[in-house]
Amino acid sequence: MTSPTTRSLEVDFFRGIVLLIIAVDHITGSVLSRVTLHQYAFCDSAEVFVFLGGYASAAAYTALATRRSDSAARRRFFKRSWEIYRAYLFTAFLMLIGGALLMALKIDTPMVQYTEWPNFLTRPFGLAVDIALLRQQPYLSAVLPMYSVFALAVPVIVPLAQKRPVVAIFGSLLVWLAAMPLLRFLPGSYAEAWSFNPFAWQLMFVTGVLARVQPISGEFHAGKLARWLTAGAIAVALTFAFFKLFLETQAPPGYLKQNLATLRIVSFAAIAWIVARGVYAGWVGKLARKLPGIVTIGQQGLVCFIAGTCVSLVLDSALRAMGVLGLGRYPSHWILGLIADGIAIVSLLALARFWADRKAAKAARAKSAERPVPRLPVIERRPVPAHVTNRRDR
Repeated sequence: MTSPTTRSLEVDFFRGIVLLIIAVDHITGSVLSRVTLHQYAFCDSAEVFVFLGGYASAAAYTALATRRSDSAARRRFFKRSWEIYRAYLFTAFLMLIGGALLMALKIDTPMVQYTEWPNFLTRPFGLAVDIALLRQQPYLSAVLPMYSVFALAVPVIVPLAQKRPVVAIFGSLLVWLAAMPLLRFLPGSYAEAWSFNPFAWQLMFVTGVLARVQPISGEFHAGKLARWLTAGAIAVALTFAFFKLFLETQAPPGYLKQNLATLRIVSFAAIAWIVARGVYAGWVGKLARKLPGIVTIGQQGLVCFIAGTCVSLVLDSALRAMGVLGLGRYPSHWILGLIADGIAIVSLLALARFWADRKAAKAARAKSAERPVPRLPVIERRPVPAHVTNRRDR
């Protein structure tokens, strides 16, 4: 998709789309959530985001290692892990504040329980310690501890995937197979404390890393086997979509997602291959260039994720307060749902643009500050004329 030392336009575009989907999927009355991935497949935006996270991490690590050194790349990802952990604490704090506001406004919503605010009222110090130690992870903040762990592992995973890809993928598969027993060794006050078992989800992350450092060649894409794989992937995707739309009667149990069930992996693999063919054909790149705002959201991933969690919590609660618990037969519910979707999308687009401009301005100031300023001799705070060379003339 791109050279080894540059960002991938397509990956940033997909990350932006996924961040928007995460926001609207957590709004109960959302209209757009009726057409997002989880409605037609056994995977959802989580698989896509973790896979792209692995791809982007490998791209960043290899780029920094090429420009500077491996040790600089390692230091950067250790720092990144700490940044993600701080973002987790901040998001958890926002979830608690949101729960407090919902309770104060007497809005009848299960989100109050999800935010852990009632638990905080019972034992504030104990819950604060549990959150800091990752024993309890309030609502939408729960994915960030897993990313913090992955960032720590990047300096090991990426070089291994570059030098020994077979060892990397089979080692990842072995860890995935042992994920459920290994989950017991993670800090947690109850079985579902980790909504995403990192021992299972690392398989998706490692696959993303391999997609970056061991890309599929153009010759393979042009061959007959690639066309057969595409036909098979389309057949699998359509079969799963038919089952989801017409045969599934209830939502699958949560542990399937927590431990990245085989069905979810197969569903994601089929869709990922179809999308990869679109990237190879150049269709995705053309679309991304026409929608730069979505690309910007993908480039500002962490801040947009945090903002998206807050926006979705606020909008979901607002719709519930207005009696919109789903999209029933009332046209007003559809209109309000579309308005909520629009607010979520515009909010993330505006924040991403603001944050990108802020970072660019900060980088420009830092660059200008590094430029050497010629030092001139002065008399009474005025520069000495350049022609004055005799000290007595000064």
